Amino acid sequence: MTGVLHGVDQRTQMVGHNRLELLLFRLTGKQRYGINVFKVLEVMPCPPLTRMPKSHASVRGISHIRGRTIPVLDLGLSLGLGALNEPSTGYIVITEYNRSVQAFLVRGIDRIVHMSWTDIAPPPRGCGPNGYLTAVARVDDELIEIVDVEKVLDEVVHKRTEISRELTGPTSGAPVRILVVDDSSVARNQVARTMQQIGIESVLAHNGRQALDMLHGWAEGGRSITDQLGMIISDIEMPVMDGYTLTAELKKDPRFKDLYVLLHSSLSGVFNDAMVTKVGADRFLAKFDADALARAVLEKIRPAGQASSARPH
Repeated sequence: MTGVLHGVDQRTQMVGHNRLELLLFRLTGKQRYGINVFKVLEVMPCPPLTRMPKSHASVRGISHIRGRTIPVLDLGLSLGLGALNEPSTGYIVITEYNRSVQAFLVRGIDRIVHMSWTDIAPPPRGCGPNGYLTAVARVDDELIEIVDVEKVLDEVVHKRTEISRELTGPTSGAPVRILVVDDSSVARNQVARTMQQIGIESVLAHNGRQALDMLHGWAEGGRSITDQLGMIISDIEMPVMDGYTLTAELKKDPRFKDLYVLLHSSLSGVFNDAMVTKVGADRFLAKFDADALARAVLEKIRPAGQASSARPH
């Protein structure tokens, strides 16, 4: 397994072209699941684990790996599929999400597949709002389920959405609306809750394509989009159209090129700053810190002191 992620650093060339690579793995049965390779630091056989008292039920223990103490979550248990009986027979997928490093215990590693975001669809409606999927994809005539890791982590280590008192209160000037684009229901709610506390109303979209369609509809009335929206806060990895592609599409359209775009993602890596510049986004901010997000928005909204009360319909 040491060679599974060999050369991952060279894969950043796909970013900005609406493409990704998925690491496929299995949990308790034959069903295969996937996560974005860009969030994976390492894959290895499960090392010995030290159980921590009073930890969350999904946390099977901690392990000291390469000078770092890492919590190991049983992903099957987190998804309600049951625990892996013998952790030593499984593998851990070490990831970096939302400013933290953690490992997920899985039964087996399959392989990495190279895909386009256009081939990845939102989860079926029947999954309901409480499901653990952000998307599905077809590989080898089999449906791959892409896990909403942000939801899993939020249930284990709940992220604070209350902002500091000095940041609360309405923004100056007329009401402001922003467009929040994210495929994770947890992430959308975190952003909307943060915006609510600073007096900003959120319009929600589940992926870049849906956001772009909404903007086209609002622009048909002939009014300036910047008079209707204060800014866009967008995730990067999403089905159908990712955040980099959405930003590039906006910046090449005269109607949308002046929209302020903040890319807000759990993706990490040195390529983020370069990609922000490449696609024309205005800022990158790593998920999720309520105060940091509120400050980033207020730095854009408050100094201007003006925002139209016109609202998109």
